Amino acid sequence: MILIGVLLLLIGFVTGISILWTIGLLLAVIGLVLWVAGSVGHAVGGRRHYW
Repeated sequence: MILIGVLLLLIGFVTGISILWTIGLLLAVIGLVLWVAGSVGHAVGGRRHYW
């Protein structure tokens, strides 16, 4: 999710399409939150870790 978010951020930045920038930012932030929650031991989606 983080990689897709970063990819959309880059595509949105290069092409100037703001909706891609917004979606990429949201995906990257959500991915980072899930990654941090999983790394500190909280179950994310029924799993102990999130990749």
